[in-house]
Amino acid sequence: MSPVSLPVSLPAPRRPPADSVPSLRWGVLGTGWIATRFVASLQASTTQRVVAVGSRTAESAQAFAAVNRIERAHGSAAALVDDPDVDVVYVATPHHLHRDGALLAVRAGKHVLVEKPIGLDATEAQEISSAAATAGVFCMEAMWSLFLPRFDVVRQVLDLGLLGDVRTVLADHGERFDPPHRILDPAMAGGSLLDLGTYVTTLATWVLGPATSVHATGEMTPSGVNGQAAMVLTHAGHATSVLHTTLLARTPTSATIAGTAASLTLPGPFFQPGDVVVTSADGSRTVAWTDPKPIGHGALFHSALEVARCVGAGELTSPLHPPSAVQANMRALDEVTRQVT
Repeated sequence: MSPVSLPVSLPAPRRPPADSVPSLRWGVLGTGWIATRFVASLQASTTQRVVAVGSRTAESAQAFAAVNRIERAHGSAAALVDDPDVDVVYVATPHHLHRDGALLAVRAGKHVLVEKPIGLDATEAQEISSAAATAGVFCMEAMWSLFLPRFDVVRQVLDLGLLGDVRTVLADHGERFDPPHRILDPAMAGGSLLDLGTYVTTLATWVLGPATSVHATGEMTPSGVNGQAAMVLTHAGHATSVLHTTLLARTPTSATIAGTAASLTLPGPFFQPGDVVVTSADGSRTVAWTDPKPIGHGALFHSALEVARCVGAGELTSPLHPPSAVQANMRALDEVTRQVT
């Protein structure tokens, strides 16, 4: 393969402006940490309207609505999805309730954005996407990283072939959690894999395609959930991803995509807004894109803009994160789980 010359600058991101997509009416199912940040992000950076919230109790929904300036509070998921003024439901419940919330919304004829992971395994992911397709409604997993400007720069670097033949993905994601955090609770589908590990396996399968083989080892916590896992995945053409996730310690949480012509580095945390650095294979040249707004979870709104763009265009899935990609990731996670538990 002939050498690939690096450009003077990396491509600019092509994410849609907030005012270029339809303003949808959102109902939020769940009142926890991620729901709070999602609503704040939409209200701060978009024309999307959060008009309703649903929870398992009226008191929780009312408290959330009051703090977040939301018009209506519903004391059940069923009441939320039956609200005629809701166009799309954002499922932000604990992991083990994602499937039920998503299917409830789909069966009520609502478009749905499901917080990651979309389900507990590939079977649930397939069930949800199939139900949405049958109902004729939009459905997407809220793997927010893939909709960030940062990742659109990565997408263009890969599409342009600037890295040459991509052979390796390296990624880790480690944070420290202590009791009584839900991530340590097996009854709530806790563990490092579904919360943190899904970021590294999503990156690997997004770049290199579905895993053809998986080798994993790990450690369980005293509470009975996966504490950490080290994974080596093989992909088409013998490309390899080397991945690690842990809830026992903080790690750099960075990522590298390495090719024969150049390597791309995402300084940690790689799954959030941030910079993109490309270095030639011989180390002689480096070119970078600097994120002008590295606002952390304030950028959650980008996944909502993708939902609105797709709904406005009459699309039932997103080309940036289609069901086939979600299921490829979940199959890899399922195999890791089998090997480490």
